Amino acid sequence: MEHDDITIATGGNIKWRFPPVHPEGVKFGLIAAAITGIFFLLGWDVIGWLMLIVTMWVLAFFRDPVRAVPQDEGAIIAPADGLVTLIQKVPPPREMAGAAGLGDQPLIRVSIFMSVFDVHINRTPIGGTIKSVVYISGKFLNADLDKASEDNERQHILVERHDGLRVGFTQIAGLVARRIVPFVKPGDMVAAGQRIGLIRFGSRVDVYLPAGTAPRVILGQRTVAGETILGQIGDRRVIAGIQQ
Repeated sequence: MEHDDITIATGGNIKWRFPPVHPEGVKFGLIAAAITGIFFLLGWDVIGWLMLIVTMWVLAFFRDPVRAVPQDEGAIIAPADGLVTLIQKVPPPREMAGAAGLGDQPLIRVSIFMSVFDVHINRTPIGGTIKSVVYISGKFLNADLDKASEDNERQHILVERHDGLRVGFTQIAGLVARRIVPFVKPGDMVAAGQRIGLIRFGSRVDVYLPAGTAPRVILGQRTVAGETILGQIGDRRVIAGIQQ
């Protein structure tokens, strides 16, 4: 089981530093840096400086900051950094429906859109056992569109808590994204907020809240993966500003 590093303050000041880069992104950063060096060696300084900016962006895209995960067993935690663009009551995807999944009744789906400037490491909303990981090839429509949930390349992940409660979420590729990279497989045990995968270069994550759970976020709100609470299990109270 994966855990974030824990730092215990013993005095002194903590200075800002660039977040670590996930190993998945190191090779892309090295490729961009090599191309940058070639342009400078050829004397093409203008293009070289532009490529240096691209290199810095690539490293920033794959940054993997430490997150303070809420220690609340009833919390459903945001799996992605980004903007809440859709909150709808919809049937669960057939790959996660049925008695062994999320059931067949409509559930509230919270969609989080990740721009190319957001952190793209995704995390699990709850702790438990990974019951299924289903990858589906598809199109590369704008991930901000509602139909992206059914048409785009996507990966459904179902997590079951120790008491049998299940939460499903879907990683969706977008216009620029061309690869969903999983870090987990069925049978793995995960802690709430643990890293479970990433989507390269712009995408979206849908979270299906359990029945009887209202969202605690509103449209237009920004979420932080592993920190923002999307809902409290069994809490039906709807906060102001929610549109469904």
